Amino acid sequence: MSHFKSPMGLSTSLIRQLKYRVRMGSNPLQSHSRSFTSIEGHRPVIVHKRSLDILHDPWFNKGTSFSITERDRLDLRGLLPPNVMTSEQQIDRFMADLKTLEHKARDGPSDPNALAMWRILNRLHDRNETMYYKVLIAKIAEYAPIVYTPTVGLVCQNYSGLFRRPRGMYFSAEDRGEMMSMVYNWPADQVDMIVVTDGSRILGLGDLGVQGIGISIGKLDLYVAAAGINPQRVLPVMIDVGTDNEKLLKDPMYLGLQRHRLDGDEYLAVVDEFMEAVFTRWPHVIVQFEDFQSKWAFKLLQRYRNTFRMFNDDVQGTAGVAIAGLLGAVRAQGSQMIDFPKQKIVVAGAGSAGIGVLNAARKTMARMLGNNEHAFESAGRQFWVVDANGLITDERENVDPDARPFARKSKEIHRQGLREGASLVEVVQQVKPDVLLGLSAVGGLFSKEVLEALRGSTSTRPAIFAMSNPTNNAECTPEEAFSIVGDNVVFASGSPFKDVDLGNGHIGHCNQGNNMYLFPGIGLGTLLSGSRVISDGMLQVAAECLAAYMTDEEVLKGVIYPSISSIRDITKQVAVAVIKEAIDEDLAEGYREMDAREIRKLNQEEIEEYVQNNMWSPEYPTLVYKKE
Repeated sequence: MSHFKSPMGLSTSLIRQLKYRVRMGSNPLQSHSRSFTSIEGHRPVIVHKRSLDILHDPWFNKGTSFSITERDRLDLRGLLPPNVMTSEQQIDRFMADLKTLEHKARDGPSDPNALAMWRILNRLHDRNETMYYKVLIAKIAEYAPIVYTPTVGLVCQNYSGLFRRPRGMYFSAEDRGEMMSMVYNWPADQVDMIVVTDGSRILGLGDLGVQGIGISIGKLDLYVAAAGINPQRVLPVMIDVGTDNEKLLKDPMYLGLQRHRLDGDEYLAVVDEFMEAVFTRWPHVIVQFEDFQSKWAFKLLQRYRNTFRMFNDDVQGTAGVAIAGLLGAVRAQGSQMIDFPKQKIVVAGAGSAGIGVLNAARKTMARMLGNNEHAFESAGRQFWVVDANGLITDERENVDPDARPFARKSKEIHRQGLREGASLVEVVQQVKPDVLLGLSAVGGLFSKEVLEALRGSTSTRPAIFAMSNPTNNAECTPEEAFSIVGDNVVFASGSPFKDVDLGNGHIGHCNQGNNMYLFPGIGLGTLLSGSRVISDGMLQVAAECLAAYMTDEEVLKGVIYPSISSIRDITKQVAVAVIKEAIDEDLAEGYREMDAREIRKLNQEEIEEYVQNNMWSPEYPTLVYKKE
């Protein structure tokens, strides 16, 4: 059934959300009809350790914030300085030390400042998890680029040397037949969220093998900071099936299996065993697949998505963020989102991320056009896909099956003055696109010649999406975009860049199309809805919610993504939209005390309260010792 029954072509969930905002704006003091007890509230925590053992446990250590009564209960008196400090005072001390320590932590001139900051934050994480997340949430705009992209790429490249304390689990090809028992080595009886990678395609850096676990750790840090997933219920996972990185195969310091990657049925058998094991122990866990190479990303997604609660962030998360940005670009042109199917889009890159965006964009256009076969055909004609071999057409031999639906018809492109394998410059010159979308992982691909060709766009305000990560892989910089194409361009990137001063008081806004806008909310909404699977409709409303988050005034200034500093509220709104869609699709089965019947009774306001009350916040709990 189509989700686009409205005249605007938007989902019913989004329209309800917008109507609710208008209604609440006129009546902000509307009373709540229900009250929900906070599941992630302040409850005393029973611990089975005391003295130095509690100080060495990052989950329960409060450092100088232990109260006098707790120090007596837990045999800590005399083991800490006598002055009891508040968590705010602890943060102030940490931030003051950071400015000094970030330089002293360097190994030398080859160790960038960002990596030094990661080391310092990681040490805090090792000794006091609550304070770590308190700092991360308070300074999310500043530290998200440190714990996530772009610095996490550098961390993964150097992880064997940075490894100090195990965090997460490692399932290797050598563990076949043992995974069902291995999962019980993890101490948590409940796990809500797993991020798993096989290290085969970390960001745009290629095969980093076991060192790719850094991306799983970084993603889960954002699940905690943005979505309020309890840090004691997250699990980073590496599936080590070997590596084809010759440098790592010869490196005596490498921590992973020094053998070439498994492939084919052997590879699938390892991942199958892992999935069966984790869902046997934790039936309600959500598994996010991260940075799997293209050849496996789509196959694994299709293999598991209708059976398990899982999604692939590179395919589906990237697509959702890109769709939100593309809809924002339409609004920035002064048009309505319903005009999206008229956009001419040139896409550079046909890997898992590129194809994921293409599929999602075509579905979005088709729904707006009526969601029938003709609509899909019409939508498909709005894309020109260019890979390493040039423009993809039906004349190409051995075209990737996932890219084949987007191959242009040869007769049609000949009339446009193009041919099979035409260069990106040629395609931009002839198509004169509204949008130039980069998901190629090739830094500088949008050269001066390509950007000059975009100046001929038929759009009054062309958009450039240089979405590849990390920063060095961005197809162009915002300075290049604004200086060559013009001040009116809409610019977005995957990694953070600073805004550009255009002179005369004008600012060229650099929008970071970061997946963290969506994946925490998708995960949180799925968790709290109890949905059996993560449907296309749930992903669609998540993207629409993000697109609608910006005001018309902001969008017309070229701001199409919100500030990272608002990530907790953004995540909450996305989660609400996902829950409502799960209810509409009859997928919601509830969470904990909120069963399926109760969750279906909730209105918009009650769902928002339900989400808010289930978002963990980094506050020190009262600890009570009990002997085992």
